[in-house]
Amino acid sequence: MDTTPPTTPSDVTASGNRPGVESFDLLVTAEEAYPAFERAFLEAESEIIASFRVVDLSTRLVSPAARRIGRTWMELLVHTLDRGVKVRLIASDFDPLAAPHLHQLAWRTLRQTAAVRELARDDAKLDVKIALHDARTGVLPRMVFYPLVRHKMNKLSKTWKDMSQAERQRFKVETPRLQKMCFEDEQGCLRFPLRPVDLYPATHHQKMAVFDRKTLYIGGLDLNERRYDTKRHRRAAESTWHDIQALVTGPVVKAAQAHLESFLDTVADSGPSSATVPEPAPGFLRTLSRRRRGFPVRMAPKSVLREVEARHMQAISKARRLIYLETQFLRHMPLARALAGRARACPELRLIVVLPAAPEDIAFDSSAGLDARFGEHQQVRCLALLQRAFGPERFVVASPVQPRRKESDGRDTLDHAPLVYVHSKVSIFDDFGAIVSSANLNGRSMRWDTEAGLYLDQAAHVEEVRRRAMGHWLPRDAGPAYLAPDTAFANWRRLVETNSALPPAQRRGFLVRYDSDVARAVATPLPGMPEEVV
Repeated sequence: MDTTPPTTPSDVTASGNRPGVESFDLLVTAEEAYPAFERAFLEAESEIIASFRVVDLSTRLVSPAARRIGRTWMELLVHTLDRGVKVRLIASDFDPLAAPHLHQLAWRTLRQTAAVRELARDDAKLDVKIALHDARTGVLPRMVFYPLVRHKMNKLSKTWKDMSQAERQRFKVETPRLQKMCFEDEQGCLRFPLRPVDLYPATHHQKMAVFDRKTLYIGGLDLNERRYDTKRHRRAAESTWHDIQALVTGPVVKAAQAHLESFLDTVADSGPSSATVPEPAPGFLRTLSRRRRGFPVRMAPKSVLREVEARHMQAISKARRLIYLETQFLRHMPLARALAGRARACPELRLIVVLPAAPEDIAFDSSAGLDARFGEHQQVRCLALLQRAFGPERFVVASPVQPRRKESDGRDTLDHAPLVYVHSKVSIFDDFGAIVSSANLNGRSMRWDTEAGLYLDQAAHVEEVRRRAMGHWLPRDAGPAYLAPDTAFANWRRLVETNSALPPAQRRGFLVRYDSDVARAVATPLPGMPEEVV
């Protein structure tokens, strides 16, 4: 496990002389975020630089202004380039064995941008990079995990066997890193070598874009059809997707631009920008790691920056009334320990956590893989620690569900209702600070993956996050008492308990009790496995 101390971001007071964020607009779900993102492209004058985990240019445009240009993001990108705007796009690549589907999507993005180049004018300025995180495991972990890797190879071989010839050809083109590891034999079977292969434990997980060095779009939302949802969440559970993004101006934009221009060199430990650790900037938070060289037993990458983690720790140590955490995962034991310690030191402190009823792969893919079960184990441990420290009178864990009945034996439902899948990453501390980022509350986001986000310490901005993020889950008639740090907890606890006892159609808002028992039933410890792997 990496024990590198977290890098501490510089403190800026709410009254402060140098606020990182000036204008601030919180965007709730893709219903709000995608039109704002499209508008930023339409209004860009000279340059756009962006980095996303997933980018699909066949995603449909949703705003009237963008739809006058065309039907999909491919057409919007061509239009932007033809106006003379320079575009640089960095899309994440993935370990081809651990995440073959995501690896395929990454290289499909490259094919789409190749088509954009053909359609745009000859002097169009488009720079596209499919970026795999440079960290790799050492020789010993590759040998230890070879049985698990071999199992994934066998699953891929079976998938290949079921493909048509056309599907195989497309798969070959869109999985170049995978094709370097395998071959098709004379019988048409996919074969892999009987030896350990390189494993890539980290990814670039940030979701952000800077427009004309003036405006920053940042948060937890990537770009594809899967991630589009409305604020009503009235669709099949597997099609729901709750996320938060922000559109901001101010000095933080300069820091974001510098980060986007340098992070690949920093992570690769090459080029002029890798020589020094990037300076902290007011309002801007990052997680960065790089390859740990010369350690045959290495599993974890070397930490470069842990600002997201450090800011959470600092804010937890200051909170006195209410902490609100909305996250896809809560699996980072150091964070749970910090919360538990603060609970003991400050008896008036309350904690509200909003989690999806189940991880995406378990809820919708019925995954029983070891990584999914180990992730559940980590979250069960964290929640149990918090339950002991805060007690039921000071701790609520809620999951959003739809106000309609659906019976299911799977984890795509909770309390007889389809779940709303939570992917947002928002933390609020009393009324002095809030974090909106791409980082989940797990070790991977805190220490391994490339992440970026905002720390907001101006009262108006913190209030806006509380009103829009917390308020999204509440009934329409919920008053200010549901949001104020001194009174929110009691009202949320009463609402969650009441909803959990009512049939779906009679519930108010989206929230019911999170069910730890079903998670505990599949949770599996993996001794020796780094906690950050999930």
